Amino acid sequence: MSQPRTFQCDVAIIGAGTAGLAAERAARGNGASTLLIDPDFSGTTCATVGCMPSKLLIAAAKAHHAVSRADQFGITVGEVGLDDAAIFGRVRAERDRFVALTQKSIGEIPESVRIRARARLSGPGKLELDDGRHVEARAIVIATGSRPAMPDALAALGDRVLTNETVFELQRLPRRLAVMGSGAIGLEMAQAFARLGVEVALFDTSRTMASLRCPRVHAALQSIIARDVDIHLGVDARPEPCGDGIRMHWTGASDGEATFDQVLVAIGRPPALDGLGLDTAGLALDDRGVPCHDRNTMRCGNSNVFLAGDVAGDHPLLHEASHDGAIAGRNAAACPAPIKVDRHVPFSIIFTDPQVVTIGQSEADSAVSGTADFGDQGRARVEARNEGALTLYAAAPDGVLIGADLVAPDGEHLGHLLAWAIQQKMTATQVLQMPFYHPTIEEGLKQALRTVCAATPISIPDDQDTGSPPGA
Repeated sequence: MSQPRTFQCDVAIIGAGTAGLAAERAARGNGASTLLIDPDFSGTTCATVGCMPSKLLIAAAKAHHAVSRADQFGITVGEVGLDDAAIFGRVRAERDRFVALTQKSIGEIPESVRIRARARLSGPGKLELDDGRHVEARAIVIATGSRPAMPDALAALGDRVLTNETVFELQRLPRRLAVMGSGAIGLEMAQAFARLGVEVALFDTSRTMASLRCPRVHAALQSIIARDVDIHLGVDARPEPCGDGIRMHWTGASDGEATFDQVLVAIGRPPALDGLGLDTAGLALDDRGVPCHDRNTMRCGNSNVFLAGDVAGDHPLLHEASHDGAIAGRNAAACPAPIKVDRHVPFSIIFTDPQVVTIGQSEADSAVSGTADFGDQGRARVEARNEGALTLYAAAPDGVLIGADLVAPDGEHLGHLLAWAIQQKMTATQVLQMPFYHPTIEEGLKQALRTVCAATPISIPDDQDTGSPPGA
């Protein structure tokens, strides 16, 4: 039986990644007929080339690093070897398991809903597919994700260049690796490869890694990363072919040149908007070429087009993509009467060791700040992880927590606690009134919380905080 040349539905979703899947689920759950359009249905960025394979490589680096520092605990280890094939074999095997689970969930979507094709806007509520078929929809959700930024000069270097979409296909560890970009991907991969015995140099035009807002926390992070990685910030780095490798020249805050086997390009992942025919939809675009949209509805102006996930260019993180999709899908189903939704507090984690966390608003928006140093924190010292810094930001007059920057042991867990407290609009006093077990890393928050309390009119009652033992 031949397929129709024109499909009709309430909501058409372009892209079957995290955001697109969430959007389709939300739209269908709210009574809309849906079509999910994707050229591959290969799985989410997180499972295939993002969160999961990167954490698998980081786990291998963590294991090797733990063995290499065992002697400080009085444990003597013999010669430690590295099996490149086994390292990358596990990364790919576990990654493929995660991908298979994602593809299984996609397969549970009714086959009549899934269309394997590329789509472009051809007019209000209309899509043209690359196989000549068409879709007419009451609302459209664009969830096409993002792609690694790759300037032509770097692309010309061929297989000497790696991105997060190719690095996990390596068969062996390079001897020397240049990393361009000190955001999440650049920092995580630079430290992981270095801890697997690779000579790594990190380059960035910015003088600030991880877009950290607090200079004090940034200084702590730079000191930590510099133990494993040769860092060059505030430089213009220019790689060129050199035999089987790459010669990197850099100028700026420092000048130099060095030879590397390969270069990992991690200078951003811009929204994937090429070929979507945005010009046919009459949408207002920002200076990046991204359709202007309301974060609380994901609607583009007064149109019937919604964005979701990395393509929106807001916060390219999995939990944000999932939330975007749920909001866009529900509002597309309700179009033209969208429902505004309160967004989660902005919250990001970079999985270096220790982790880097940014939450909410910054010092520029705060009236009060509090700091903590993990250099002599009790539990961290017990485990020889005593390094890092934290800064809390709070609003007047009561010390309501509004944000934080930190690089600290178990930062991913501290970050969750703080993000929850900030989203609940808790004051520093209220957080201090919560139970803190001893000895834990969480006790390291007390110093910063007390600083905030001391600077606000409402402080913690004497009988509510008995303090912690010295060094806690």
